[in-house]
Amino acid sequence: MAKGSRASSIKANHSALKSKVFGPIETARTERLSAKLLALASAPRPSAQKDTGDVTMDVEDAAAPAPLKSALKVTKQADDMEVDKDTTQAPPSSKPSSGRIEKKRSARSRSSGIVFPKYKNGKKVGTKSKKSGFFPYKPFLPGLAEYEALGFGLGAPPKAPFDKVIFMVVDALRSDFVFSNESAFTFTQSLISNGAAMPYTAHATSPTITMPRVKAITTGSIPSFLDVILNFAESDTTSSLAAQDTWLAQMKAKGSGKLVMYGDDTWLKLFPDTFDRADGTSSFFVADFTEVDNNVTRHVPEELRNDDWNTMVLHYLGMDHIGHKAGPRSPNMIPKQKEMDGIVQQMYTAIESQKHLQNTLLVLCGDHGMNDAGNHGGSAPGETSPALVFMSPKFRKIFAGNESPTTAKDEFQFYDTVEQSDIAPTLAGLLGFPVPRNNLGNFIDDFLPMWRSVDDQCHLLVSNAKQILNVVTAAYPASLFGADSSQDCQNPSSDIERLGCDWKLISAQLENRGQIRPAHTDPLFYDILIWLRHAQDIMGSTASDYNMSKLLAGQVIALLSIVLAVFTVDLVFRQSYLFVLIVLLYSAMMFGSSYVEEEHNFWYWAASGWIASLVFKTARSSLTTSFSCVVVLAGLRITRRWNQTGQKFAGEPDIARTFLAEHTTFLWALVFSMYMWNCYSLSSTGFPHLPRSIAKGVSQLLAVMAAAFKVAFTHEDAPELLDWTANKAAELTTGFSLVTRARGVFIGIALALAQTIGAEYLAAVRRHRFASTRTIHNLLTLFLITQSRATNIPLLMIFSAQFHLLHNLDLNLIEVTITSLIFQYMSFFAFGGTNSISSVDLSSAYNGVSGYNIVAVGILTFVSNWTGPIFWTSATTIMLLRLRASGEKNVLKNYIALQTVFAATSLVFIMVACTELRTHLFIWTVFSPKYLYSMAWSIGQHLGMNIGLGSLLFWLGTY
Repeated sequence: MAKGSRASSIKANHSALKSKVFGPIETARTERLSAKLLALASAPRPSAQKDTGDVTMDVEDAAAPAPLKSALKVTKQADDMEVDKDTTQAPPSSKPSSGRIEKKRSARSRSSGIVFPKYKNGKKVGTKSKKSGFFPYKPFLPGLAEYEALGFGLGAPPKAPFDKVIFMVVDALRSDFVFSNESAFTFTQSLISNGAAMPYTAHATSPTITMPRVKAITTGSIPSFLDVILNFAESDTTSSLAAQDTWLAQMKAKGSGKLVMYGDDTWLKLFPDTFDRADGTSSFFVADFTEVDNNVTRHVPEELRNDDWNTMVLHYLGMDHIGHKAGPRSPNMIPKQKEMDGIVQQMYTAIESQKHLQNTLLVLCGDHGMNDAGNHGGSAPGETSPALVFMSPKFRKIFAGNESPTTAKDEFQFYDTVEQSDIAPTLAGLLGFPVPRNNLGNFIDDFLPMWRSVDDQCHLLVSNAKQILNVVTAAYPASLFGADSSQDCQNPSSDIERLGCDWKLISAQLENRGQIRPAHTDPLFYDILIWLRHAQDIMGSTASDYNMSKLLAGQVIALLSIVLAVFTVDLVFRQSYLFVLIVLLYSAMMFGSSYVEEEHNFWYWAASGWIASLVFKTARSSLTTSFSCVVVLAGLRITRRWNQTGQKFAGEPDIARTFLAEHTTFLWALVFSMYMWNCYSLSSTGFPHLPRSIAKGVSQLLAVMAAAFKVAFTHEDAPELLDWTANKAAELTTGFSLVTRARGVFIGIALALAQTIGAEYLAAVRRHRFASTRTIHNLLTLFLITQSRATNIPLLMIFSAQFHLLHNLDLNLIEVTITSLIFQYMSFFAFGGTNSISSVDLSSAYNGVSGYNIVAVGILTFVSNWTGPIFWTSATTIMLLRLRASGEKNVLKNYIALQTVFAATSLVFIMVACTELRTHLFIWTVFSPKYLYSMAWSIGQHLGMNIGLGSLLFWLGTY
């Protein structure tokens, strides 16, 4: 409902803006441009000779005057669809006597999906056969861009003010980490104050993860959502940008120096054979946030002394790792900010003092931000608002400076907001190379005063516009933009026709601009800048074409699996009407963005309603069993408040992050109680083929090793969660690395599993099959505890108690299946899971791993995020074994068939939803991530756990 109410409010505000503000503005603008077109068409063409006095101006005159800035400000503010009051004209700004430009800051659109008021948001997406599926790669123009004759009397490209660039990326550098009063970037803030730095909030479109963000920064285009998957597969090479035009390729083509890179090896994968010197580090080894940055910094002093490079890329990962481990408020965050600010100071000081660096531009930026949990990948304001700062001593001659530190105008919105794709064309102008061919970004007009000549400023904007025009005409008919086009420009029938008409008006002004005095170039600059942003918006909204045949083929295959599963079930579906109701209700939810975002509520209510129905059912036969259901219901109430998830109440106080963080002694009492529970379960009923004394010794050893690792891990990961006792325990167990400790736990569990399975398999008479299955369940639980955050471990104790109580109920197969289904999904959200990429927890992905191994890290990541569902898969197998022991036949087959019906049906409906809603506003921020999660549920949880692990445990219990 939250998303629905927001959308309604946005539509209302949009209508109000259009009727009160933009209707009159657009009417006046159309009349003005039409009159100008007629006047210019009848005017004589300018001579080739130009009066240089008319095109050369002082710095004060080179800046866009107040009328242009005021007009642009109105248009920029129009992008924010939450504005619901009339826009008033900004008064002209005065120029400072020092010759610097006094800039009034305004906010541009934060969402690339927002459409300018005069353009309708309803373009249908094509179905070209060269696309593949729902997540296709975007087409691109091959080859390297070259300077081309622009015409319109514009000569050679303007001379660039810089010939070197230091591009420093700090992973997850959220805007407030640099610009706010709480920031430790004190030196950077001093540069902003004295005018040596230009600050921005760079809007990063979803998905906010490293690979697609680096693609946007270097190409200026909008990456494919498929990069979410490729971002996790570090060995993947299909996402390489070797064949695409980027500003790195342009700098290499200049031949003025070498390219060097130190940091995240994503750059090496995206740009093979591009860098002359490089040292890459893995971006997924989140356990380390010190050495990973030291390995970058150690190269900086030497490279600053070298004069053989023109591009130096530095990508620091430590801040992102701190966020993943402990969130943005980690005690390690401020020291890390000071460290990064010190590196900025070191490089800026070198630029000031060393002659070979005097024409060097220093850029500091984040590839994305982070949310309050320290994660990213979604579209929350904190995730889409990284900082961006351009720094050079040359800027002091142009800019008067900005207040720094400062406060945000909106959530994480500091100073002007630009698109991340705007970086590429801006670097092209500042460093002197053609704009990359597939760029959709706009030159940041604040830097136009770096050129004194109006001709040079006009050249920069026109070259950017013609480059984007090439991209537009690759997707739409070029005839729409020709001077001889016959379309009606008084009444354009589509957005693209309106864009073509506007380009013809701009072309006419450019053809006759020789008659326009420099003081009157503002309307022309204004029109070009607005045209650039309109083109950017239209091309950005055509995210991808879809191969409908492949989409339909996937849906048909999933539908076929439903039919096969239904025919496999021996039960009559009349006996399982509640199961069918759950399947249909859940499937229908896939068409609502708010329901997808708040899915956890469905499963919490389903769990409560289901257990409540069991209370009434069992009350007729036994008050004891009815009381057991009441206890399970009470556990669900606690579970529901353990982690606040979704969008509406994300960040609200909960048990894990609020209560337990403040009551650490109580937290560790619960944690150690879970280890004792697991130890007691293993020693009392586990290892049936071992003597009791040895079984107890093995159980205690495993519990102590696992508890010692968890204490040591928390001491490194989140020391604020340790109480005095746990802190002392961590100090007493020093001497072994976390990797060694984790491997010791994993090896111990593996040996115990091997002994249990091997002893039962070799036994002459298999009398302990059920006890062996319970042993495996308890060992699996110990492994899940190891892969869980300390604050979530007590949840497994609640689940264990609920399983014990439910196991004693006389449930039939349908009831066991419904219980398993509901509790698998409920537990996923209880552990803090959502349908957003940003909730993927990587904190335990490297337990026992010393380097990046895609298989090991992938398994550990899945286990740590699906801990609850995996627990209930194992628990359900024990309940199924009890049903089989009571004489019921085809237990496993019917259970798997029913689970497959749910998995396949939900997958079909999310496929249909994504296909039908492929032009929806939230297709890339809500439905696409949900589709990725559905694949993880279907392949990882259903196929891997319910069928794979469940069948294995069932076979071991019946063999």
